[in-house]
Amino acid sequence: MTATKQQEKTIQDFKDRMDYDELMNCMRCGFCLPSCPTYGETDQNEAASPRGRIALMKAVVDGKKTPDEDFERQLNLCLGCRACEPACPSGVKYGHLLEEARDILNEHKKHSLPVKVIRRAVFDGLFPHQKRMRSLNQMLWLYQKSGLQKIVRGTNILKVMPGQMATMEKVLPEISSPKELKNRPHHIKPKGEVKARVAFFSGCLMDTMFMKTNDSTLFLLEKAGCEIVIPQTQNCCGALHAHSGEKNKARELAKKNIVAFEEENVDYIISNAGGCGALLVEYDHLLKDEPEWHERAKNFARKVKDISEILLEVGLPAMKLPEQIVTYQDSCHLRNVMNAGMPPRVLLQMIEGVTYVEMKESDRCCGSAGIYNILQPEMSTQILDHKMVHAQATKATTIVTANPGCLLQMKVGVEREGLSDTVQAVHIVDLLAEAVREGEKDVAVNN
Repeated sequence: MTATKQQEKTIQDFKDRMDYDELMNCMRCGFCLPSCPTYGETDQNEAASPRGRIALMKAVVDGKKTPDEDFERQLNLCLGCRACEPACPSGVKYGHLLEEARDILNEHKKHSLPVKVIRRAVFDGLFPHQKRMRSLNQMLWLYQKSGLQKIVRGTNILKVMPGQMATMEKVLPEISSPKELKNRPHHIKPKGEVKARVAFFSGCLMDTMFMKTNDSTLFLLEKAGCEIVIPQTQNCCGALHAHSGEKNKARELAKKNIVAFEEENVDYIISNAGGCGALLVEYDHLLKDEPEWHERAKNFARKVKDISEILLEVGLPAMKLPEQIVTYQDSCHLRNVMNAGMPPRVLLQMIEGVTYVEMKESDRCCGSAGIYNILQPEMSTQILDHKMVHAQATKATTIVTANPGCLLQMKVGVEREGLSDTVQAVHIVDLLAEAVREGEKDVAVNN
């Protein structure tokens, strides 16, 4: 093995920073293999499995392998869904190993100028700044409302877009107006008894592109008897940064959120996006090497709950919908990191009129995985196509998920299969909010 000077520096960082005990915890038993989407989609290529990737990381640390392009390609092919973790009898935190390895690689990688510009624009210039996110949202709103969207769709421009981008444009949610974005609440008190005082993590994409879902979340929390505070100084959770080799930026964002939320005297911090919640609940790990922040991060993380968990705990009014078959696609991080796979299912089965049908392999990633569907379109589409086979087998007219990326991915799947006239994909809180409203109407009529 002959390493370049750049690779030697990378190898040294792998030796210094990778958790060798965690690498050694992997017993090579193979229990993780059936749970790994890329292992299955690559005809059981060992290098494309959690066990194989851990072996590759260990080989770099041991000086037996150079961190070359093939090594980086295998790490990038991983969805980061962390389905291997619940399957692991040794409890290996594969996700932590993957994030650290990607961070090391990114620090030593010489990106081309266009890639540098894009990464800086996205990771530094856009997501950490809510005002800029709102400006982008305003541009999308103008695109939809000005007639430009219709003009673009009438041309062949979208057909030359890479991967699934053209289909993703078709499934964009209806964007809220600038006026609606300005009038965001900061404190909501329920009518009657206060069952819990909670702080809502509104997110960056969730409070712009998916603002209506955030409104549904606040509506449900209020109906459940929660007093809600929405800290104004909160920012992006940092998940996209942590998963993409930008951990220092993720730490900065985490610290700002900890400061914003610890000023509020609340029982819980509520998230409605599985991807965000999974990082919020691991802020203590993200800041484990900073003693002045670690304990504060622990206090923050122990309060984090998914919206489905708190609604199940405090209870909702009677819910009703027109008769329909509903199935559920897991948010990987909600299930595998937050261990909240059951609450969404229980809530869905509480709705009168809903026949719930479990989807085969509903716990397997849909192929969204943050921006994976943009960076790895071929593998993402392959995974999605298999997912839609299982979705259609349920005969469901409503596919429910609990994360914005998963929601868009399932909408893409519905569109690709030509099912948009008969099947809808919805975020769970939007469906629950509709069910509560219909339940209230039913009570009013019967009284």
